[in-house]
Amino acid sequence: MPIQSQETAAAEAKTPELTNFAVATASAGVIDGDLPRFRAALTQWFREQGRDLPWRRTRDPYAILVSEIMLQQTQAATVAPYFERWLARFPDIATLAAADEQEALHAWQGLGYYSRARNLHKAAQKIAGEHGGIFPRDQEQIRALPGVGRYTAGAVATFAFDEPAPPVDGNIVRVIARLLNLWEPVDSAPGMERIWTTAARWQPQAGAGQFNEALMELGALICTPRSPACLICPVSRFCCAHQPELLPVKKPRPKTVRMIETCGWIARNGEVLLEQQTGTRWRGLWKLPLLVEPHGGRPLVTVVYPFTNHRVELSVFHGSSPLIMAENQRWFAIADVETAPMPAPHRRVLKRLLKKWAP
Repeated sequence: MPIQSQETAAAEAKTPELTNFAVATASAGVIDGDLPRFRAALTQWFREQGRDLPWRRTRDPYAILVSEIMLQQTQAATVAPYFERWLARFPDIATLAAADEQEALHAWQGLGYYSRARNLHKAAQKIAGEHGGIFPRDQEQIRALPGVGRYTAGAVATFAFDEPAPPVDGNIVRVIARLLNLWEPVDSAPGMERIWTTAARWQPQAGAGQFNEALMELGALICTPRSPACLICPVSRFCCAHQPELLPVKKPRPKTVRMIETCGWIARNGEVLLEQQTGTRWRGLWKLPLLVEPHGGRPLVTVVYPFTNHRVELSVFHGSSPLIMAENQRWFAIADVETAPMPAPHRRVLKRLLKKWAP
């Protein structure tokens, strides 16, 4: 894997000759000079072309928080059915706060990044315990909820309460960087602060929620990472980018790290041994027990899956029943395995093993 992507290298190669122009156009305030028309053109396009997504049909701050937490690291098409199933199971803050963590993790399985589910559960408990079950309107109080950062707090504030609070996600970063022709890396502190400052300056005092949805939607449908559809962009006349496909500029990605994960298939009398995770990665989830040293022979199953900047090779071998069970190990009846919250790679492996090797 190259240390530096072609896009980043090309962008950096062009940066010196465009730096003065980029600074001039950004500081001149091309959009700032005609913000009303920019907002009007963008929101009109959104009203006509915006997608009908389930979280756009509500102003319930709890439902919006659920959607925003789910949408972190996950595409909207994947999230939609999970969002609707989650609200059917946990329709309000009180229901989620009263559930135990295992229920929340089970409902979340398949979405990955399980710390999001744990934080959402803790946030519901905090709202129930500290705010009387009433979702706070104050942005700082929203940001104090577990798992809620600057972006998510802004998203809930603007989409639920129509506050002029910018929710700067990847789509908005890309749109603003191109509109400003910004060649400073957006994942640097100065670059990101430039994006946030610009997004805040563009906020309308009324209709901020719809404006911010429109800005996001522009990045999702028109101002896409590759091959942006500039010819049909509703705000193209405000854009300063000469090579939009090279923007935004980001620092080189870290190299992919290869990892080996070796687990055991241990079954008896219609039961299978699983191990609950206690570390930060998959805490609270169940998976096949770790084997320090495989007993030899070929693995029963091998799968490869990504995890952040890692490429993990998971191999499962026959294992032996432990003489003494660890505290985090438990025998599950095969009929009950579906009730255990598990990481997606381990669930896929387990299904294959049960089909071929179930006792």
